[in-house]
Amino acid sequence: MTSEPPPVPGPDLGTTPVASDGGRDADPGLRGRLIAAGVELVHAEGAQALTLREIARRAGVSHGAPRRYFPTHLDLLSAIAREGFTELGARVAATTGGEDVAPDAPAPDGPQAARARLDALARVYLDFALTRRGMYELMFRHDLLESGRLGLRDTSLPLFALLTGLVDHALAGSGTTSRPDSAVVAGALWANLHGIAQLWSWGSLALASRTENPEGLDTLLRAALDAHLGPTGGER
Repeated sequence: MTSEPPPVPGPDLGTTPVASDGGRDADPGLRGRLIAAGVELVHAEGAQALTLREIARRAGVSHGAPRRYFPTHLDLLSAIAREGFTELGARVAATTGGEDVAPDAPAPDGPQAARARLDALARVYLDFALTRRGMYELMFRHDLLESGRLGLRDTSLPLFALLTGLVDHALAGSGTTSRPDSAVVAGALWANLHGIAQLWSWGSLALASRTENPEGLDTLLRAALDAHLGPTGGER
């Protein structure tokens, strides 16, 4: 009497993820590919182009695949915006020396050095806003920052903390007896820079100020810094 061969075990469907689209949607690197596709898309076509379907198409997967890693559209947009804050932070660090500056802490190089770093930070900020317009718009969307998805505020707030610290040290050399709150001045300066970036990109500011060249933008930047921090006492 012959015995039957033992059955060949099949796949454990209870533990093995079932892939669709020929395995592409189960790619462990898909999360990064989706973010990269979104970054490329926002640079090319702006924030309004960031639909789930188009990001998935560019990543080469089905339109439902992003849900594996990003339960909501807001989660994916937050991940893309985080890349923008990372790039902006790296640019700022490379330009300002990369050191954190806490308000009320001793300024090792004095108020003039803090003012020079503020000037550099402001220039980096405007350059980023004007050369990464789609990403810049996405990064400062209120719904993304308010939601706190993926720790987005934890990425953005250190930049404002750096701005506040530099403002605090720059104001220390103003010679005034009653100094305004550094965070308030930093907020007003940031709002001013944001307005310059937006109005310049729309063409409205160049029209109103009757200048369209980079020197005109530089003049506006220096005027904003002088307005919030006081004049430096001489042209740089």
